[in-house]
Amino acid sequence: MREYGFELALCATLETDQRVLGRQIGASVHGRRIVDTVVLEPGPGFDRRAEITDRTIPQPAIEAAVGVGRARDWREVFPDRKPDRAKSLIEHGIEIGFFERERRNRTLHVRQTARYPEEWFDRLVGIENKPDLARPGDLQRQLRQDVALGLFDRVVLATESYVTGAHLNRVPEAVGVWRFDPDTGSREVIREPETLDPATDGTEIIAEHPGRTEIRPVDPEQKRRARRRLAERAYGKGWRPTELPGCANCDPSADSRAATVPFCTFHDRIVEPAVECGPDCPGYQSAEPPAFDRERERAASSAWRRDPDGHQRRQVGLDRFG
Repeated sequence: MREYGFELALCATLETDQRVLGRQIGASVHGRRIVDTVVLEPGPGFDRRAEITDRTIPQPAIEAAVGVGRARDWREVFPDRKPDRAKSLIEHGIEIGFFERERRNRTLHVRQTARYPEEWFDRLVGIENKPDLARPGDLQRQLRQDVALGLFDRVVLATESYVTGAHLNRVPEAVGVWRFDPDTGSREVIREPETLDPATDGTEIIAEHPGRTEIRPVDPEQKRRARRRLAERAYGKGWRPTELPGCANCDPSADSRAATVPFCTFHDRIVEPAVECGPDCPGYQSAEPPAFDRERERAASSAWRRDPDGHQRRQVGLDRFG
């Protein structure tokens, strides 16, 4: 199975009403690192966070110079940003229900709708999916970076391959290893992951060259902000595809998993619509995409809360600013 289908199958197996999963999430501070799967376990403030919005709250909005008390002049909310960008951030914050507006003397004022709970998530687990260990790519470097940086509480490698001692020797000792069968959903723990400490200093690998490696230190505060950004992205994004292929051979009901995935009866597996589906596929038969309610399914299967009561619906944008 290709990596995309492997990831969807693993997410469908791991998802429970006690956690939130996200796919393809940025997990770096200075560089570029996309982690395949993120598992978020709720913390003591999870319910308060879930009541605010079902969308990702951007980092600039969380750190804006505005709280839940007195509303502030919009120009004071993002003093270090250009007016157009500040207006855009405020408008988005209103749209997702994190900000609300009021007018005073014909000037827009902004406040938060609720206090942001810092401890809303507990453990973050990063999973790198590599179905075929015979084609590792940058796997070793990616896992070394995840361990050295330490944004996650635990890091895991998931594979479909038979895992040998030679494979384990090439994987950092702190990384756990799972052997996962995407067809049956069975998962064997080959090695338990070690618990990392996100509250300590970390090191981010920026680039590797023959004979030298570029690194940058990362302090605990930078890691705290990066973890919050990562958690917010996972909460808002989820792991399910946004739509299914418009093909008669796409039949999610033919797959044994409870979650809706783009299962192709022609190929007899999960397919990646953006890459594999369309007129170039020999099994392609144009049809309406199968209907499914992505958000309803996600809310029923995970700790994510759809359309919470605290979600503000402000239809008037900043086009009425003046």
